[in-house]
Amino acid sequence: MLSTAFRRATRCSQHVRLLQTASAASSVNADEITHFSRLSSLWWDERGEFALIHRMNPPRVQFIREKLIEITREDQGEEIGRSMEQRRDALRGLDVLDVGCGGGLLSESLARMGARTLGIDASESNIGIASAHARADPELASSGQLAYRHTYAEELVKEPKRYDVVCSMEVIEHVDNPAGFLSTCAELVKPGGHLFLSTVARTPLSYLITILAAEHILRWVTVGTHTYSKFINPSELVSFFTEYSSPSPNPEVSRKPWITRTYEHGLPTRTEAEVRGFIWVPWSGNWQVMSRGTTPWGAAECNYLFWVRRPSES
Repeated sequence: MLSTAFRRATRCSQHVRLLQTASAASSVNADEITHFSRLSSLWWDERGEFALIHRMNPPRVQFIREKLIEITREDQGEEIGRSMEQRRDALRGLDVLDVGCGGGLLSESLARMGARTLGIDASESNIGIASAHARADPELASSGQLAYRHTYAEELVKEPKRYDVVCSMEVIEHVDNPAGFLSTCAELVKPGGHLFLSTVARTPLSYLITILAAEHILRWVTVGTHTYSKFINPSELVSFFTEYSSPSPNPEVSRKPWITRTYEHGLPTRTEAEVRGFIWVPWSGNWQVMSRGTTPWGAAECNYLFWVRRPSES
């Protein structure tokens, strides 16, 4: 049965997942929410169901921090960038949204770096676990930097507030209507702000590692956690943001796409967007963000990080 599934995955790996058009349909999948709600009590067990996510969190946070410092240097100069880099609270003053926050692993890390952080999740159980864990930390609880809400992006976008940084890690591969989800997350970003994603490419390698090995053989995660057809390739995200432009209140103003051009291997300039491979290193038991130069050579064939910036003038 598994060999049949792998052959099917190999045949489908070249099919493009449709991200071109965003309908009004909700991205929330009730079965996915039920699945993760059932596991919510395990979020802070570092050796349990979410052990790999715990190991992912430090390098994900480091990537976010380093990318924001890099762009600050580009925009405001070396001195301000260096000052930001030297601060423990490097994200101080930024409004950050964590979409699909789960038990709050990333949200807590962002808040500890000084960001005014809001974590949202469609699972009420997840929000309960995240809130309880944050309250147990006196420093975090008294800082006022972290809040949680049981809601989803399509509801939050109806409110006027927008964010300097929007993160959605290991979420898009679990939603219906990924184009609609991406558009909603993008609309929540302030002009000049940042969108960070972490997800899984749709390749034979990702099927072998994420589904066959992690679910069926090693039983690191529950069977059925991932659906291969929902995986999204980096090129599909790049193509989406090459065509996507933010809504404008003035219909006479030309709207600029988030990615204006791509270069060799179909990759964008590093000041507009970036794809970085995210590799599990079994002999160390840790995850590693790969260098930019490795992306064209297969580093993003399984897990990867994606960053894109909203144009300042849009």
